[in-house]
Amino acid sequence: MAPAVYPTRVAAEPDHVLVHLRVGEGHANQRLDRFLSLAIGRLSRARAQRIIRAGDVRVGGGTCRVRPALRVLAGQDVFVRKPAAAEPPCREDVGILYRDTNLLVLDKPGDLVVHPSARYVRNTVTGLLTRWWGPDHGWDVVHRLDRETSGVLVLARRGAALSAVKRAYQRRQVRKTYLAVCHGSLSAPLDIDVPLGPASSSAVRIKMGVCSEGGRPARTRVRPLSHGWFRGAPVTLVRARPVTGRQHQIRAHLAHVGHPIVGDKLYGFDEGVFLDLAEGRIDAAVAAARAGYARQALHAERIALPHPEGGLLVVTAPWPADLAPLTASLQQVRLSDRGGVRRFHPRAS
Repeated sequence: MAPAVYPTRVAAEPDHVLVHLRVGEGHANQRLDRFLSLAIGRLSRARAQRIIRAGDVRVGGGTCRVRPALRVLAGQDVFVRKPAAAEPPCREDVGILYRDTNLLVLDKPGDLVVHPSARYVRNTVTGLLTRWWGPDHGWDVVHRLDRETSGVLVLARRGAALSAVKRAYQRRQVRKTYLAVCHGSLSAPLDIDVPLGPASSSAVRIKMGVCSEGGRPARTRVRPLSHGWFRGAPVTLVRARPVTGRQHQIRAHLAHVGHPIVGDKLYGFDEGVFLDLAEGRIDAAVAAARAGYARQALHAERIALPHPEGGLLVVTAPWPADLAPLTASLQQVRLSDRGGVRRFHPRAS
């Protein structure tokens, strides 16, 4: 399904940034403080309330202060003004896999945030678009990729094209496949069909876990492609197809069956790596050593979606160079270093 929250643009001032968020239908009638805590990664509800009460949030075209209990409406614009603190560096080598008047498909590197968060504002995909083409570039991201996940990222032109792609997501007409290197030797295909929800046993608010009660249906099909070794331990390259689209679905499902993704700081063998890094107790090098790799070895390989003008668009992102050491020992598999695009036009009646 298409995401219910759409962070869209970032405008920069000398000492502040203005983050523009759009309310999706799934978040209509929510309290403003709750909406902000969901839309901005790692922003607690209490902190959202403080930001609102400080007068740094505006809703729609209004200029008056708003209250945390204000109910937001679908399609409404929310603007958050925040100090332009120094941000951690990020990669900016974003490739363009496909572009026309309706769709823009990017090859996102690992270690690049897509949407503004509590920690990243300018150093994001949306921030890069603003720097490339100005604040009125007209593109909206239509699905999410985690910061450390690389690969295919689709944007649509605001208006009819965006609406068409959102409908395709809602009707489950979009097919995505991922490649991942996971721990252990996975010998047979898996159809993981277990519900996911907030992990109640975790200290990390955003972590998902298997929930027998209250979880949302989640299904991932996993097929092993090749086996190898990395740093003396067995690893398996798998292709994963998420049938549903839950947060962190592939990562949580592979961890649930005992094959977490190599380098995953949150769903690996020790979630303390994620907490220690997020809270500044360790640096990236120490985190990489503890997690087994610099980033999670998850790559959005391919997407197939109906084109707004008709027909089918299929885009593939090449296997990233920074994950090549993980696959050096794999048997009987060749991973392309070039992406691909196929456009199937509708037949004339």
